[in-house]
Parts: sequence; structure tokens; C-alpha cells
Amino acid sequence: MKKSNVVWGCLLILLGVVFGLNALEIASINIFFKGWWTLFIIIPSLVGLLEDRDKKSNFIFLIVGIILLLASRGIIDFALVGKLIVPLILVMIGLLLVFKREDKDFKSFVVNDKEEVCVTFSEQKVSIDDEITNRKASAIFGKLTLDLSNAKIKKETNIRVEAVFGSVEVLLPQGVDLKVKATPIFGSVNNTYNGTGNKTVYIIADAIFGGVTIK
Repeated sequence: MKKSNVVWGCLLILLGVVFGLNALEIASINIFFKGWWTLFIIIPSLVGLLEDRDKKSNFIFLIVGIILLLASRGIIDFALVGKLIVPLILVMIGLLLVFKREDKDFKSFVVNDKEEVCVTFSEQKVSIDDEITNRKASAIFGKLTLDLSNAKIKKETNIRVEAVFGSVEVLLPQGVDLKVKATPIFGSVNNTYNGTGNKTVYIIADAIFGGVTIK
């Protein structure tokens, strides 16, 4: 059983019990306390700490959520938090990049200029039908679709994806095995690909205030 399912299940049970007690007038519990909205940051972060391999970004969200909760409750000064929140986020992102852990399953690789595509302040779709080895796709304040559905995949193919205040969508062919190393920093990496095969595609995905989707 997934730990995240246990957490969300227990939370729903707790809410059901509270609403039931209030409806029967056995208790009068107000769930909308000062700072209740910070739970939408804190709870998903706790779930992410239980499930995700890369827990650093979830830990940052948890710290930010707790700080906002304390500020909402008047325990710390909200004005001070407002002044320091942006510098704090920048420092945390910098620490994540500096101490980023390398995965032993992923080998470092070099990408030539012709094998790299970058979209900045625009939208582009790139379709590749020939054989590929290493590839890099980046979107900075833009949207990029990398269509590899008809590409010829070698035994091992490395793809590095970066979304910075933008989005990258990677479309893979059927019949390949996929391994993903995701580093979402105030962003998201969604993998919905379910194919398998004797060829392996390694994707290193970094999402900084952006989103990466793999299909």
C-alpha cells in the first residue's frame, strides 16, 4: 500500500468524523482556523516526503508552509516573512542546485549543438524521425514539444529536459524502457508513459517554476 494513500485516506477519515460530529451537534470544531490555507502546502509536501525519491524540493515546500502557518497564527511577524520569502526561496533553490545528488543509474553525457533545442519566450514543436542518441530540450519562458514517437531509439538513449518558467512535453515511442530522474523545484514532472522494451531511455528532468510531461 502506498504511503501517500494512507496519508490522504486518514485525512479524509478525519474530515468525515469532524463533519459528522458537527452535523450531530456533538462537537463544534472549526476547521477554518487562521492559516488553514497553508495546509494545501504542508500536506502535499509531507506526502511527497513519504513517496518521492528526491525529497529536497518537498522539504523546501514544507518549511515554507510551516513559516506561513506560523506567520498566519501571529507567532512570527508576517511583514518580516514577506520581506524574506523571496531571498529565502532563492537561497534554497541555489542550495538544491549546488548539492544536487547524482544518480548512479544515469551516466553523464555530452550534447552537441545540433542535438540541442531551446525555446525562449515562444512555442515550438520538434519532431524527430531518425536515430537519436543524446538529446537536450529546454524551455525558458516558453513551451516545447519534443516528439520522438517515430524516432529510432538506440539501446541506450539519454535525454536531458529543462523547464524554467516554461513547459516541455516529451512524446516517446512505444517499446522502450524508461527511467526518469526528476528534480522539481517549485515545478512538476509528470510521467504517464507505460511502455516497456529492450531499449532504455534515460530522462533527466529539471523543472524550476515550470513543468515537464513525459508521455
